[in-house]
Amino acid sequence: MGTYLTTLDLSRKDKRRKLDVIASEIIVGVQSLGDRKLTNFFKMGVQDGAGVVTQEPQAQMYNSAPMTSSISTVTDSDAKGTSMTKVGTGAGNGFTQLQPQVRVLTLNHGDHLDSSLFRLQKGWVFQLRPGPSLQGRSVSVFTNHPDDLEEGFSRTRYRRLQWKSDSRNKGDDTALYVEVIIMMAGSFHYYFTYEDGEDREKAQGSGFFLVDPTLLVGLSNDVLNQDCIQCQTVLSKCLGPIPDWEERLQVSFETGYNMIHFTPIQELGDSNSSYSVKDQHRLNTEFHTPDHQYSFADVETLVRKMKEEWKMLSLTDIVLNHTANETPWLEEHPEATYNCTNSPHLRPAYLLDRVLHHMTLEVIEGKWEHQGIPVAIREEKHIEAIKNALHSHFLPQVKLHEFYTLDIEKIIQDFRRRISGPVPTTKKYADGISKESLVIIQDPQYGRKTCTVDMNLAVRLYNMPRPEAKDEEERIMRCCAELRQHLETLNDQRTSEIQAHLIQAVECSLGTIRYQRLQPDGPMVAEVSEENPLVPPYFTHHGKDMTLEEEEALMFGPNACFLMAHNGWVMGDDPLKNFARKDSYVYLRRELVAWGDSVKLRYGEQSEDCPYLWDYMKRYCEYTAQIFHGIRLDNCHSTPIHVAEYMLDAARKVRPDLYVIAELFTNSDLTDNVFINRLGINSLIREAMSAPNSHEEGRLVYRYGGEPVGAFLLPPVRPLVPSIAHAMFLDLTHDNRSPAEVRTAWDMLPSTALVNMACCASGSNRGYDELVPHHIHVVDEMRVYTAWNDINPGRGEVNLKSGIIQCKKLLNKLHFEMGANGYNQVFVDQVTENVVTVTRHNPVTHQSVVLVAYTSFLPPSQIKDSYIRPLKVQGRLEEIIFEMQVKGKRAGDEEKNIPGFFTNDSEYINGLTGFEVEVKEHLSPGQSTMVQMTSGGDAETTECEYTDHFTPGSVIAFRLSLLPRAQTAVNKIRGSLSEFGYKSRISEVTTHNATLMDIVNNLTLADLNRVLYRCNEEEKDEGRGGGTYEIPNFGPLIYCGLQGIISVLSEIRVHNDLGHPLCGNLRDGDWMPDYIVVRLKLEPSTQRLAAWLEEVFGWLKEVPRYLIPAYFDSIVTSIYLTLINRAWSIMGEFVSQGSDFVKALGLSSVQFCGIVKSALLPPLSPNVAPPAPLSVSDGSVGEIQLSSTIAAGLPHFSVGYMRNWGRDTFIALPGNLLITGRYDEARWIILAFAGTMRHGLIPNLLDGGKKARFNCRDAVWFWLQAIQRYVIIAPNGHQILKDKVSRLFPTDDSPPQEPGRHDQLLEDVIQETLQRHFQGVQFRERNAGFEIDREMSSEGFNNEIGVNLETGFVYGGNIHNCGTWMDKMGSSELAGTKGKPATPRDGSAVEIVGLCKSALRFLGQMHHENKFSYNSVERRDDTGNVTKWTYEFWEKKIQENFEKHFWINQEPTPEREPKPELINQRGIYKDSYNASQFWADYQLRCNFPIAIAVAPEMVSSQNAWVALKNAENILLGPLGIKTLDHKDWAYDGVYDNSNNSTDPKIAHGYNYHQGPEWLWPVGWLLRAQLAVAPKVGGFEELGRCMGHVKSLMAPHLTHMLTDPWRSLPELTNAEGAKCNDSNPAQSWSTGCLLEVLWELDQIERGLKRSSMTTSM
Repeated sequence: MGTYLTTLDLSRKDKRRKLDVIASEIIVGVQSLGDRKLTNFFKMGVQDGAGVVTQEPQAQMYNSAPMTSSISTVTDSDAKGTSMTKVGTGAGNGFTQLQPQVRVLTLNHGDHLDSSLFRLQKGWVFQLRPGPSLQGRSVSVFTNHPDDLEEGFSRTRYRRLQWKSDSRNKGDDTALYVEVIIMMAGSFHYYFTYEDGEDREKAQGSGFFLVDPTLLVGLSNDVLNQDCIQCQTVLSKCLGPIPDWEERLQVSFETGYNMIHFTPIQELGDSNSSYSVKDQHRLNTEFHTPDHQYSFADVETLVRKMKEEWKMLSLTDIVLNHTANETPWLEEHPEATYNCTNSPHLRPAYLLDRVLHHMTLEVIEGKWEHQGIPVAIREEKHIEAIKNALHSHFLPQVKLHEFYTLDIEKIIQDFRRRISGPVPTTKKYADGISKESLVIIQDPQYGRKTCTVDMNLAVRLYNMPRPEAKDEEERIMRCCAELRQHLETLNDQRTSEIQAHLIQAVECSLGTIRYQRLQPDGPMVAEVSEENPLVPPYFTHHGKDMTLEEEEALMFGPNACFLMAHNGWVMGDDPLKNFARKDSYVYLRRELVAWGDSVKLRYGEQSEDCPYLWDYMKRYCEYTAQIFHGIRLDNCHSTPIHVAEYMLDAARKVRPDLYVIAELFTNSDLTDNVFINRLGINSLIREAMSAPNSHEEGRLVYRYGGEPVGAFLLPPVRPLVPSIAHAMFLDLTHDNRSPAEVRTAWDMLPSTALVNMACCASGSNRGYDELVPHHIHVVDEMRVYTAWNDINPGRGEVNLKSGIIQCKKLLNKLHFEMGANGYNQVFVDQVTENVVTVTRHNPVTHQSVVLVAYTSFLPPSQIKDSYIRPLKVQGRLEEIIFEMQVKGKRAGDEEKNIPGFFTNDSEYINGLTGFEVEVKEHLSPGQSTMVQMTSGGDAETTECEYTDHFTPGSVIAFRLSLLPRAQTAVNKIRGSLSEFGYKSRISEVTTHNATLMDIVNNLTLADLNRVLYRCNEEEKDEGRGGGTYEIPNFGPLIYCGLQGIISVLSEIRVHNDLGHPLCGNLRDGDWMPDYIVVRLKLEPSTQRLAAWLEEVFGWLKEVPRYLIPAYFDSIVTSIYLTLINRAWSIMGEFVSQGSDFVKALGLSSVQFCGIVKSALLPPLSPNVAPPAPLSVSDGSVGEIQLSSTIAAGLPHFSVGYMRNWGRDTFIALPGNLLITGRYDEARWIILAFAGTMRHGLIPNLLDGGKKARFNCRDAVWFWLQAIQRYVIIAPNGHQILKDKVSRLFPTDDSPPQEPGRHDQLLEDVIQETLQRHFQGVQFRERNAGFEIDREMSSEGFNNEIGVNLETGFVYGGNIHNCGTWMDKMGSSELAGTKGKPATPRDGSAVEIVGLCKSALRFLGQMHHENKFSYNSVERRDDTGNVTKWTYEFWEKKIQENFEKHFWINQEPTPEREPKPELINQRGIYKDSYNASQFWADYQLRCNFPIAIAVAPEMVSSQNAWVALKNAENILLGPLGIKTLDHKDWAYDGVYDNSNNSTDPKIAHGYNYHQGPEWLWPVGWLLRAQLAVAPKVGGFEELGRCMGHVKSLMAPHLTHMLTDPWRSLPELTNAEGAKCNDSNPAQSWSTGCLLEVLWELDQIERGLKRSSMTTSM
């Protein structure tokens, strides 16, 4: 099991234990991840000892040591030696050994995730791994999360994280990771750079991770889960003097709240607004009594008492963005505000503000009554009159545009003075400069007509020769006139801009007047007075009212610093921008919803900009954090984010586990996340009152927390996925009107019930539970709250029977218990327009709480729900937890929004008394008045019908559990799942079940091909009626095996997409589990696995249908991961210990290599040395040999004669079979194809051997290359050369022979092929004509191969056939291409020359080592003369001629370029030599890298390096490589085989190899680069090349891991676009890339380095 994190029992530990000891325990727990059983993970919360967890365990919590600070650090777990239990931890969370929770984030180039929210918990491990785009790069990762708690947090202090590896493969970049052991609450940043860089400005990716604080309550420091928080807001000013607080706050305690949000407790300004703080360092004087002045220490004492005795935490607001107008320290420090001295851009807005003020005074005096503006504004026509007065009278007085325009006369005078001198002689002086570049330069002091222009530029533009002028004076006059005209245009433009702003200002002002005086949802204060001016002021004024002229002078005078801008908020503005900034017109346009009692604070960009303000507010935050457990950041979206960061950092130094909440109005989740990440906000305030109806209210309940019911089960090591912000969901905030005003009082109970069913923190506003039917206003309210009297409440007192307090207590209790006991899955059902059902489900115990609320957004009499659908829930009803409802006391109350009669108490904040509230608890179905049970006690589904007593304003809650047999089935499934174990890498899973382990260990890779893969064509080919599983409304799966299901599950699991058709199919029936079992029963080798699955799936069928997708996923995923780990373990160390990329490509071997009876190999010789393929009965009298073959591609080349292509097989074989350790199967394929040799060739299409077609020239050379790789890679591989081959065709003309009749050694066959090539072969294909090829012309069936004695190059083919891999034969009669090969490539194809050179080198070496019997070939001409070449001579011949005939120099070399006009690209190798189509030799294609890869000694290293880089730059695409230079006339990169046009380039896919980007040659290009790099730049260049090669393969890794086929395609269209006619899975594509990774590993084993770990 290893070492696990354990919950610390502080009673058994020294209370002063060092934090680094705690941290070391966490690290030990994490480092022991190794190979783990999932027993704890799958057994938490299970009554009978077998089960499965489906939720995240809470992190362990531990004490925080004191940290040095000017204010002592507060630790909620004061060192009292008490043990910590968890409040909010139950089934599913409480366990003795805590499983380390690991979250893995994949880093990719350019991923700046600053607006993504990642939530973690203390005690977890945050692991960062390089994604595909970082492969091969030197990456450094940094974070500001401290390594040691004692060093504390500093936002700007970063540390480099050290790379670790969980693989023995030194070159495995995918096994590299860095990790952060989460030990501190807050928000932390990470970023990564390249090449050891540390500069954050050059980060290539970045993001944040948020760590929740540990909230402790009670004397025993119980942990309070954030989802268990129940917070109530109180207006502190309404609590009265400090001695009265406890009895008034007791109401909150008795109602079941565990957190109090206090509005600011500091001294308030004259407006008495709770948020207009006058002195941030002084307690509100209203809290004093006549005989005693209280202090913050008294508040702290009460807060501590609440926490210890009531288990109730406290938080308060910090108000950073503004201060009250009357703030005393502003007299000495006006620079702390935006005023007309330090912000002169506000001067025009201030003057406009005074204009509106003077208009208010004149309206009050009645001066405008005759113009239609009375003192009381009651009609729209009054507002229209105000608009006319503003535009026609008031605004023209101040000419605000002049603050933005030019004094033209002054500028002209200056211009005239400057140009009175020497006359310019040329117009070129201003050439290239537009006159439009002369613009107004705003005067920074914003005086009237004091703006300027660039006079030097003006002179350059307008001081021109004027030939038409009579004299110098006229020239000057003309210049001035032209400039004046431009300046007038500038002024007109600027005036129009300002006029547009002023029009908007008027409209905004009218909107404010309309809201305040006319709109029903506004205050509707009609009379204009000084207390209620036409519009709220935007600025403070200094001194008495003066004339506008005097006030304009004031804003330029010494007291202008006291003309301060008020704060407020701007609807729809960018919250990350300061609306008071210099380039903002918010104040001029009157777009601010201003708070006239407070001024906006001006911090600047750093503390040096306003030292007093930064220090003063920092100390305010520090003592607030010392007193309170949390902070609400008021007006968060308008607070400068860098200021809030600074202040919260200071607060967290005092209280590291500070709980921070805020309310944001950005209207963007992404923008919200920026604030959350930068500030470390733990919960966002959300409000149910934003919902216009019950449907939206239900949606909010679902949105703000929890997973869907039946969510997928997740292991402790898993990817880190973005979260939504944690919510504190309130039925009502203190800023908004009561539901009794907006909806009805009847709805207050059902809506708060819905809120408390949300899986997040919940909350309310004081007064809601007492049914206060009006807004308790933060400004206007002067009364105090009621106090608690449990027995006989009088005036100003309440108890359980008051309002809905008893109901709320039960709802709070239920909310807490659900959060504490792991009911973290949510389902919301809109039953009717007004009835909402919410289910909270515990995914461990599978108990559910179902609450049904009958909302009443309208009075009950107006609600007409004629039919309420019965409640149907799978499971057994344990109890009715409660039923509650509100009823009117008088007839006719149901017709009213507010029943009865209500009168405000003059002294106390009182609530409605017109309701009767009925509450019943713990009922049996028979005791309920609201529902009638219609199902039997043992039925699988509980069904209840609602009675007539279930009326608007009613709430009922049920508790349900699984039926016994379902619980037993779940426990059995959990027991099975608990036997699976994991390693630190997500995909590495094994089983500890001995029986299952034995089953799995007896499966071969061929068996796993059947279990995991098999495409539809392969399955149908067996003739058993099988095929891929088809999901209704989705379609068929990709594979018949488990991968087909996993490919879909892996996509839907991450998003818990339970609405996916696959999940629906699982819920609807057992067809998919049955399908899995039935197909595995068909083969003896998989029947034991089928039996195991059948048993587990049998239990699954007893589970409630809504849970089946989750458990099915866990079962299938666990067995799938176990099986692929089995596959890797068979494949040898390179794969089993390899990178994720190696493993993914290794699984491709299982995809493509299997036994397909319609495409078997020709039988091997009965005399072949063991091991031999298994022989079985053919169903009649004979036997067949069962040997795996390699499908060329899926699904099109997977069965029958289309499966086994000679060329494809041997290009794919080294990667798919040799590197994966499947040596026997590789050997059998090599020998089987050897047995079919004819004409010195191996077949293009094998077709069982007897029907083989010999129409390709290159397959035999790839066969020889595969033999070479076999000898090098396989243990004692050279022995294959002495293996016996049963020749099917001993001579070219012999009929097929029986196995063993004509045996030869493989070396004899090899020698024959070389001898036949050297001698030369001419033949015509057997059965030539329509029967074997419908498209080829007669001449195309004629074949010729040979060796050029001058060059040593193998040649062959003709213009009528296409004998290399570029084998597209034209088939369009319409386009005239039928029978014409698109790419004949006759002559000497470059890759064949290289492969021949490689084969000769290899065989010569084998002969030298006495492992191969031959070392020469000979040819006899028509006269009997014999020419004999040794392999060494032949190889040297090629060496001497290759550069001469294939290299195209970078610079023209006439003596070597007989046809320079055909050269399209230089610095490349030709594609062929002596082709019939003379231009074809010079085409740039992707073939020459193959020659370099297999015979790098054949080329000049410098030339080869240039050519390879050119191939990469010109041809390489995202996944594949262009088959033709895009500049070539024949290029077309989009392959469409169905094209039936007349275009000969593309008709019927004629451009198959004329541009589309094929994948398999990419591997050869990369191998060639690795081969040449050390020759041109030594180890240094090799190192760079290795990293570069890895980076080029990054897209392939991404594709492998995300494509449903989990493979690589045959080809793509141009620039990586998907090609619909391509095989989505192609064996040579994966095989060639796996060879690259193998070679990289071989190199790195020698160099003992990894590209990423160089920085370690």
